[in-house]
Amino acid sequence: MTNAKIAVLGTGANGASIGADMVRAGLDVTFIEQWPAHVEAMRANGLTVHLPNETQNTPITAYHLCQVAELRTPFDIVFTSVKTYDTRWVTELIKPVLHDESIVVGLQNGMTIDAVADIVGEKRSVGAVLGIAANMFEPGVVTRQYGPDETWLAVGSLDGTVTPAVQAAADALSHAGHVEIPGNIRDAKWMKLIANIPEMLPSAILNVPLLTAAVVEGMRPVMDAAAREAYHVAIGLGVTMIPVLGKTADQVPNSDQYAVDLLETILESFSRPDTRVAVLQDWEKGRRAELDAFSGYIVSKQRESGVATPVNEMILSIAERIERGELTQDLSNAELMIRGYADILAKSVVHAG
Repeated sequence: MTNAKIAVLGTGANGASIGADMVRAGLDVTFIEQWPAHVEAMRANGLTVHLPNETQNTPITAYHLCQVAELRTPFDIVFTSVKTYDTRWVTELIKPVLHDESIVVGLQNGMTIDAVADIVGEKRSVGAVLGIAANMFEPGVVTRQYGPDETWLAVGSLDGTVTPAVQAAADALSHAGHVEIPGNIRDAKWMKLIANIPEMLPSAILNVPLLTAAVVEGMRPVMDAAAREAYHVAIGLGVTMIPVLGKTADQVPNSDQYAVDLLETILESFSRPDTRVAVLQDWEKGRRAELDAFSGYIVSKQRESGVATPVNEMILSIAERIERGELTQDLSNAELMIRGYADILAKSVVHAG
């Protein structure tokens, strides 16, 4: 597929910075965004991306969501970078400007590939995995904490077929980072989910950057336990552990140690001292967080997998209290998680006895 017409639907920190790399490479890219001020800022001043060693400003073609109905020429590739809970409606929104061979690529955490497949069909639903760190707190300006040379991306179809459209998507993403096309994108997305489980909710609940959360006394065992639960849920569902985020096959142990290793990779290679996870950024902006995409998803799969998930249930319960306004994200919440984990361990000893 040559000269692909591309849309980036949802141009927050990740979508905008990746889209800007494509634009700078000369690709035909249209931004579609739901934050009005962000669209107007990009139209007026371009997109500014602060990278570790330089600042780039890129002219952008940007549309408001309400203008999708004005578009007539279909897109070949649509990269979605919205919150997981927005996946279904934005896929319906963009469906009229797809053709039979178009693909929708979810640059998102969680298992959004299934929601997209429900709407546009399995052949047009393509998954992706991102190893990237970026944030955006003002319209038209992104701070990307790792440049393309330190960014890892994967993309693939549900059945593993490398169609011309999938290859075109990979080629487009290659301007934003190192790209792999795994044989099973669902397994690859599970690997990223396992890595996300111990970081997303725990550090957001504490209201601190991820690297700070990981060294709070007593927190690392809680984070590791949540990750190990996610690993066993995945195994119970028949997921195969594969190398992601730059790892090699010989770095994939045949045990739940891999869950801890994935967290270590996030901490060592994809986190700066001030990196704040997406869940915390949402709460700071007064928005709902993607709880159902992280621990909520693991908890929802316990019956199907045959694996109990008490640690993730405990963490999810605290996060839900914050969402309801009953609790505020704060470092003092470490005691809630540490005590909750201790209670779980005590009950497991009683049951074992």
